[in-house]
Amino acid sequence: MAPTTRYSLVSLPVRIFDDEPLSELTSTIGQDNGDILEFSIPSFKIGTLDALVQHADDLTKLNAVCEAVVSKVADSLAGILDGDEDKISQQKMVNDKPTDHYICSFQWNKVRYRAEKPMSELIENLHKDIQNIDNDVKAKFNQYNTVKTNLSALQRKQTGNLATKSLTPIVQPDVLIQDSEYLETHLVVVPLSARKDFLRSYETIAEMVVPRSALQIAQDDEFILFAVTTFKKTSANFLQKCRERKWTPRQYKYVEGGREEEQRELERMAREEKKVWGEALHMGRSGWSESVMVWAHVLTLRVFVETVLRYGLPLEFVCALVKTTPKQAKKVKTALDKAYSYLGGNAFGRDKRGRFTKDDASLASEMAAAGYSAGDGNEYTAYVYYEFEFP
Repeated sequence: MAPTTRYSLVSLPVRIFDDEPLSELTSTIGQDNGDILEFSIPSFKIGTLDALVQHADDLTKLNAVCEAVVSKVADSLAGILDGDEDKISQQKMVNDKPTDHYICSFQWNKVRYRAEKPMSELIENLHKDIQNIDNDVKAKFNQYNTVKTNLSALQRKQTGNLATKSLTPIVQPDVLIQDSEYLETHLVVVPLSARKDFLRSYETIAEMVVPRSALQIAQDDEFILFAVTTFKKTSANFLQKCRERKWTPRQYKYVEGGREEEQRELERMAREEKKVWGEALHMGRSGWSESVMVWAHVLTLRVFVETVLRYGLPLEFVCALVKTTPKQAKKVKTALDKAYSYLGGNAFGRDKRGRFTKDDASLASEMAAAGYSAGDGNEYTAYVYYEFEFP
């Protein structure tokens, strides 16, 4: 199994670089710690400061929704493909290309999400899209799970023991009393270990049991199926006494052609399961592609909005995608903190040994100035930085 890829989006103001920004960033992070790629972000309508703060909050929530939907689609694919990692990875494509290829060569979809539209409209459209994807995938996989459950129930009737399986192919019509005004036949499943007890006592556990009427119809590794005849008016009492003794009465009514009809239903349900399985797989594949694309666009907007809030105007910044592993990501973050902590002003500094530190009081002031509150659940960094990975 290939190691998990961890991605980071980093945005920094161009003014802090002496040389080409990506080259300096690569030197800061270290080539051994990950691949550093340019991440293209278009120019969006900026609007007012209050609107940007609201957008930042909305995008934080939308990002969590996108992450959850992508995770649910991944779980759905894993379930339908029985956890086969190779087959699952073949379905995790974006526009028929590997997810990593899409992220590393990301381009904003200018046709679907026109950059000149108001930011609020873009966020609303992205939210609608991710909800529609979630609803469509959920509906199709719920349909598949229902069909699969129904098929499993039919299959159990064919392959289970005498206590659960269908009696249609087992019981012949001539063993049943069907048209009598006074008598009726009951089918009772008895454990193998209780055979002698049953034969010794079935005639006396209730009134009006026809003597010597017990007829063995079938036997498997666990149970024996008997037919017993009683008078109709004492049937309920007889069946209750059977249950008390852990003998299982089976409800059965002979239907002409029932055996053939049952087989046809099983074959029909098997065809239906195969058909809906294919539809669910297709929906899972397209759901993965669409949800990853929406998430990438949400991340792009988050970086843009946070960059404006953090670095102000004129808007001159560079955004890079860092492709690494969860283990190396810690080294990447440490290197970035060491190099760019000064961007946080008084909220970030160094101790006597030169180690990176945070001043909580100043940090709270900086966060308030940037439109954050202590309860937002945001980890404030000295620069724009977002980590993400795909399940």
